[in-house]
Amino acid sequence: MKKTLAMALTAASLTLAGSMAAKAADIQRYEEPDLRSGVKIGYLDCTIGGGIGYVLGSAKEIECDFRSSLSGERADHYSGAIKKLGVDLGFTTRSRLIWAVFAPTAGYHHGSLGGIYRGATAEATVGAGIGTNVLFGGTAGAIHLQAISVTGQIGLNLAATGTSMTLASAN
Repeated sequence: MKKTLAMALTAASLTLAGSMAAKAADIQRYEEPDLRSGVKIGYLDCTIGGGIGYVLGSAKEIECDFRSSLSGERADHYSGAIKKLGVDLGFTTRSRLIWAVFAPTAGYHHGSLGGIYRGATAEATVGAGIGTNVLFGGTAGAIHLQAISVTGQIGLNLAATGTSMTLASAN
């Protein structure tokens, strides 16, 4: 009796698993388009001024240089501000972050990285530390930054914030 019941349950389980697998094979899958599609045209190297994080956020100056992947191109300078709203406790003396820059084609026009980028930041620093930024925006989708960047910084800080970065050409 126990063997018969076990055999019946096994057969039912295999039948159910087989029918689910066959049904899954018929489902059409939707795949998100690759938002980074395009050509890597260079890097945006940024230095963030030091400052104190208040309980609800902070605002710091940012200076960036775009360096083209093509040799012989001059650096393009940007300045702006990075603002954080959320838990931001402690201080940093300086920070540096580097983003890869993508474009639909291999061209770049000076000043075209100017704009507003929004997203989130998470940081932890005791002496030397790291942070992660996830920012989207900029020049109406024509040229965009790598979505995720890593920040290196010095100080004593803990942050989990919504972040806004504004860049303007300073050439």
